[in-house]
Amino acid sequence: MTRPDSEGSEAAVSGLRQIEGYLMAHTYRRTARAEAEAFADLLPWLTEAQYEEVVRIYTADRLDLTRRMLKTIRRRGTELQREYADRYEKLRRGLLCKVTALLLVATSVSVLNLVLVLDR
Repeated sequence: MTRPDSEGSEAAVSGLRQIEGYLMAHTYRRTARAEAEAFADLLPWLTEAQYEEVVRIYTADRLDLTRRMLKTIRRRGTELQREYADRYEKLRRGLLCKVTALLLVATSVSVLNLVLVLDR
């Protein structure tokens, strides 16, 4: 059963994630633009139109690179999550088997001791 306020909490968390994503995207865009302008400033012979074109292309390329890197990181994170979940499940199963075997051995020893005591 869920708490009455859990739906509101989930909406709040979702909203905060959206705001965080927006702020990160804005920061990436601003950084890419600043890098593009710094690069274009190294080319003093550019006309104003050429300068703006270099800045526009550089910014677009930088944002595309960032987007591809983030997708790669996200994909790898998902792969790692799956790998760790699989490994955790194998460890849990192994532990369960070992504990079950230990309980069976302990029960067998207890029954054997009981039989030996009753036979005396």
